Amino acid sequence: MFWFGVGFALASLPTVISALNITVLQPNVSFVPTPLPAPFAASNADAIASAFSNLGRTTAWNLIRAIPLQGDLWEPEGMVRIGADRIVVSAGEYTSATVSYGKDANGTSVIVNGTDRSAGSGFAHLVVFDGNGTRIADATISEPGSEEYHNGGIDYDGEYIWATIAQYRPNTTATLVRVDPSTLEPTPLYRIADHQGGVVHDTQTGKLYTLNWGSRNSSVFPSCPDGGFSNATFTRPEKVRRNPSYFVDYQDCKFLGHPKLYDRRSTMICSGVATIGSGNSSYNLGGIALVDTETMAPVAEVPIALSSGLGQRITQNPMDVDVVDGRLRLYWLPDQHNSTLYIYEAQPDSPFEYGGTGGAGGAGGVVW
Repeated sequence: MFWFGVGFALASLPTVISALNITVLQPNVSFVPTPLPAPFAASNADAIASAFSNLGRTTAWNLIRAIPLQGDLWEPEGMVRIGADRIVVSAGEYTSATVSYGKDANGTSVIVNGTDRSAGSGFAHLVVFDGNGTRIADATISEPGSEEYHNGGIDYDGEYIWATIAQYRPNTTATLVRVDPSTLEPTPLYRIADHQGGVVHDTQTGKLYTLNWGSRNSSVFPSCPDGGFSNATFTRPEKVRRNPSYFVDYQDCKFLGHPKLYDRRSTMICSGVATIGSGNSSYNLGGIALVDTETMAPVAEVPIALSSGLGQRITQNPMDVDVVDGRLRLYWLPDQHNSTLYIYEAQPDSPFEYGGTGGAGGAGGVVW
């Protein structure tokens, strides 16, 4: 039996091998359009970056539409829109909860084999809806009994959906997979010796960027593994970058491209939350950010105070983005089980916060 530094035996960790169970609710309806359309985010990188630069704490967000999604969606984790009439959601169905190992006499979390809780159990899903929220298909893409059943944030690059199927606890393991949208069939690419909760694919460089628990670290992998997939070994990332921002923990990200506004740097757009404080004084902060994929440094970030009809912070978990008629449009899916897709648009005539010239105006100065 082959052991690794994270303290887990590979033989005890069955991995993703196929879409083990697909329930098709609309037999005569295709999962996605043919030919596959381009991704919204990467197709509109410059327009999105420009619109994002006008956001602030005083931005007014207009609710364009709220679309209830049919059926139990368990815990939605990531989302991609494929064309105008298809939504694919990654979700985790938890059949038994993880249980904390507790704290020692000093109040420090007890750590067993590198983590602070039991494995729990469940299934990873990819669920397809049409633009009105009608459920088309539901694919279970983790094996029964696998400790890797948490399907995190996902990305779509015009050819594949990219996902990470991980244990639902920090400092453990994950499998990075590539999914054919037309069949929902996953192909495993890498075993990774850490929890991974999200991924984006830079289609220009071919690099994959994964995010671990709380998006504290980003790991870089090539999109095509040398020698094919092996369940017997973990793949070491080319690079690991520490996230320098503690604004929010990114829940779902999309590869944006190489926007001119940011000197053609590889950039992703991310949405997330963070709990600030503790107990009765805690606050669930929401936010969105444009992030340099190579450094993990945010190039722009904005807090979001919106909540769902059930009281959940709107930036909890799935997100997608577009620009429609020159206006930035965000798609959020925050609620568990009975889930509603919220479509919000940033109003360009919102009052600009503070403004002014920063001291450059009035005396011949220039504002850059």
